[in-house]
Amino acid sequence: MSEEQKPRRRQARGERRIAQLLQAAANVFCANGYTASSTNAIAREAHVSPGTLYQYFPNKEAIAMELGERLLHEMREAHGQAFVPENLALPLPELLDAVVDPMIEFNCANPAFLALMYGSDVPGRIAEEHDELHATLLTRVQEVIGHYAPTLSAEDRARTAGMTFAAFKGGLDLILAAPEGAERDATIAELKTLLLRYLSPLVEKPAEEPAERHTEEPAERHTEEPAERPAQEPVTTTPSR
Repeated sequence: MSEEQKPRRRQARGERRIAQLLQAAANVFCANGYTASSTNAIAREAHVSPGTLYQYFPNKEAIAMELGERLLHEMREAHGQAFVPENLALPLPELLDAVVDPMIEFNCANPAFLALMYGSDVPGRIAEEHDELHATLLTRVQEVIGHYAPTLSAEDRARTAGMTFAAFKGGLDLILAAPEGAERDATIAELKTLLLRYLSPLVEKPAEEPAERHTEEPAERHTEEPAERPAQEPVTTTPSR
């Protein structure tokens, strides 16, 4: 083996060990929350000694930073997959599938994401990057709503986007809590139904209003005409002499 190959093998072993420690940290954070977790618990989960862990990470915060950055990167990729321009040509039900499915898939595959990002004591940089990602996501949702309901004001778009995102987050908690299989699939379908029923009136309302005005006006003219005839009848009668 050449001298050049030896560092590469050591680097590969180190990367595998880091991945092992990060997966263990994800499991521990998900089970206990960030605040209640410890480096000793992470080392036990990874089946290594604390000394081995400290060769790669000086403390729990450093582990959380590395894990958080990797998860945020994967989450951005999921956002990119969901909000591609060609999805805007889809009908609303299919758009919801295209946007919601990648987001749910990511969170189901990485349950530690919510435990880490919404912990009360997470490192500041992770919280800042998550806040930036959250703001970007809300902006993208507002853009989608504006495309499907162009007559909405900016204030209404922002309010609708916030409500849509809150509904998604609430539904996501139920999805993650549901057992995998038929129950989780049914919960996902229920969340999509909720979002569709909330957003559909915004898309359909401009097309419905002219039809409603057209059907009401003839009905009003038809009911007014018979009311005038009885008032003219006394004029046609003459008293007898």
